[in-house]
Amino acid sequence: MRIAKNTVAALLAVLPFVSLSAAEPGTPAEWPEFHGPRRDNISTEKGLLKRWPEGGPRMIWKYSQCGTGYSGFAIVDGMIFTAGDFDDDEMLFALTTDGKPVWKSRNGESWQGSSPGCRATPTYVDGVLYHMNPTGTIGAFEAKSGKPVWSVNLKSRFGTRFGTWAMSENLAVDGDKVFCMPGGAKGSVVALDKRTGKTIWANAEMDGRAAYCSPVVVTHGGTRQLITMTQRAAVGIDVKTGKLLWSHPHGRYGQNTTPPTYHDGHVFIACGHSAGGRLLKIHPDSRSVTQVWYKKEFDNCHGDVILVDGRLYGCGCRLGGKSLFCVDFLTGETKHSDRSLGKISLTCADGMLYSLSNKREMSLLEITPEGFKVVSQFKIPKGGEGPSLCHPVICGGRLYLRHDQCLYVYDIKAK
Repeated sequence: MRIAKNTVAALLAVLPFVSLSAAEPGTPAEWPEFHGPRRDNISTEKGLLKRWPEGGPRMIWKYSQCGTGYSGFAIVDGMIFTAGDFDDDEMLFALTTDGKPVWKSRNGESWQGSSPGCRATPTYVDGVLYHMNPTGTIGAFEAKSGKPVWSVNLKSRFGTRFGTWAMSENLAVDGDKVFCMPGGAKGSVVALDKRTGKTIWANAEMDGRAAYCSPVVVTHGGTRQLITMTQRAAVGIDVKTGKLLWSHPHGRYGQNTTPPTYHDGHVFIACGHSAGGRLLKIHPDSRSVTQVWYKKEFDNCHGDVILVDGRLYGCGCRLGGKSLFCVDFLTGETKHSDRSLGKISLTCADGMLYSLSNKREMSLLEITPEGFKVVSQFKIPKGGEGPSLCHPVICGGRLYLRHDQCLYVYDIKAK
């Protein structure tokens, strides 16, 4: 599999809602969906290494039959859930936390168009996994057995129109609803019953084609709303009714991969290819938004933006190179930037940032008053073809990394 350099950025809707809320003490080590239990990509793990040995932390095990693609990991009840493409089929599968296969189940056809490979991470809720495949199939599966519960073809039901890189969305589940963006004439954004897959509501009032974005669900001004990105705008949708609450233009080339970052009535949105990043303030009635700031060089593409202590950390791709930025959330002021890491995906745990470049270089960064500094690095083995786009996951004192066919698990607990 060969992937053109100008196409890899849209493979994951893979980017991130971030909040400053903390988990309750004693929360078990679980990572039930894309970017964790709060969808903020911040692990609650403590007691982790602050510096790695030369050559990197100890690899506990690896699994080399993940299939083609970039799907991340959901980790619950001693099981790891992910997906991969195997010839013509996209397969969900489960492993034990010591790397033993448990089950494998088909979720539609694999994507054979531009930049082939699986994209989305399974979402675990109440013993069921929910997953979107690139060709527009949403499936629900029993987590323990992989047995199918229901399946929906988004193209036939809602008239889904594929973008250049097909479909790529990490599904959000809230209450009894599963949310997704088919981007079709019969439903731009829709809510499905999580038990049956039946349509609860379908918003067809806006021309909102899918843009590889994963949504977030928040409550603002007493209104529960879904915030996501179409190909041309950020939008807020009433979770109960499916009605459009607000919209703000953003994006270029039909690609808005980075999920919105919501905190305290503000939403940060970003897109690559010089579209930049901007902070919006949602009005108290949730009927409109106002732009607070715009920064053209902070055009994070797909590797996540993380909000920690009032600062945004993410990748900017302009100005002749890729830079990791530390930016004040409310003002947009750049506190620090570093061009040495390349194009990266991020996660955060125990006061440290973890950065995986698309060239398989893993970095550990200390968060400092000035911004950040690199303290340790190592390179993961080559596990297939293409760039390493799967976001790092930290759970149970372990670092989970994927390159195409291979999953690598490292021990990062302090001794």
